[in-house]
Amino acid sequence: MLTTLVVSSIVLCILTLAPLLPSDHWIVRVWEFPRLQITVLLLLNALLIGVFVNQNLLNLVSLLAVNLITMSYQLWWILPFTPLMKKTVSTSRAPDPKRSIKVMNANVLMTNRHAHKLIALVNKEQPHILVTLESNQWWQDALVPLHDSYPYRVDYPLENLYGMHLFSRLPLTDISIAERVEKGVPSIHCIVTLESGEQVTCHFLHPAPPSPTENTEATERDIELLGLAKEIANNKDSSQRSVLVSGDLNDVAWSPTTRAFLRVSGLQDPRLGRGAYNTFHAQYVFARWPLDHIFHSDDFELVSLKRLSKIGSDHFPLLTELTLK
Repeated sequence: MLTTLVVSSIVLCILTLAPLLPSDHWIVRVWEFPRLQITVLLLLNALLIGVFVNQNLLNLVSLLAVNLITMSYQLWWILPFTPLMKKTVSTSRAPDPKRSIKVMNANVLMTNRHAHKLIALVNKEQPHILVTLESNQWWQDALVPLHDSYPYRVDYPLENLYGMHLFSRLPLTDISIAERVEKGVPSIHCIVTLESGEQVTCHFLHPAPPSPTENTEATERDIELLGLAKEIANNKDSSQRSVLVSGDLNDVAWSPTTRAFLRVSGLQDPRLGRGAYNTFHAQYVFARWPLDHIFHSDDFELVSLKRLSKIGSDHFPLLTELTLK
């Protein structure tokens, strides 16, 4: 048992420190994702050490120290996404419906054939904006029943897991579809006009993840995210519009890249001080982390934020309502 606990402590410590290596390879960067899971394993390891390693005080103290220090480091990353920490976005006490925007972000999983579940959720929640990711021509045809309720649309079906569709009850202008970094990996950019007449610049993204089946490195994803962050920062002085960014960013909320995105762009994450709102993986409870995001300029307050029910995808939809201060 001592040998097993020593080996598990070393492995968990290595996995914790791996993202500190100066490498963008997926084997290194992937360990930014399961910080919560590693923390749970470290806690379990520490409890087992307390139970079984009680014959030698040096072994007990050394193993406990390694596990507790490593766990503290992991908690440093994930604690901001718990109610234990201060909220960075205030909750609106009296939202004005005409100055509000409700966004549903849904990675539908291209091979999923349960479009009726998403349609039922949309009809129930009545978002102003629905953005679908991984939506191909089949999904474009399956979501035709939404057209009467959503007269403003952007269709970009692809068969490579990176198709996107945008449905809006609110007018869309200055629409552009850009493959900013990688061919076949688009993003949608537009201006949404609220019922009050105020305008919001919106960016909807789905960069490719670092993985053995996609990009071997996180470089392309990071370039797209940080490039957009710089663009938002540079336009802040020249445009008085509010800003909203949403999508499956294939990056977790607590990663260095996401932190850099918020720092550079000046946008805010409404999950801070509220919860992680893990949207992936819908089928595996222990393998969940926050991949779907919404960020916004500091002139918004939060009305509501919730993870919705399953739609047959490997992602849960994320629903966010914001209102201008």
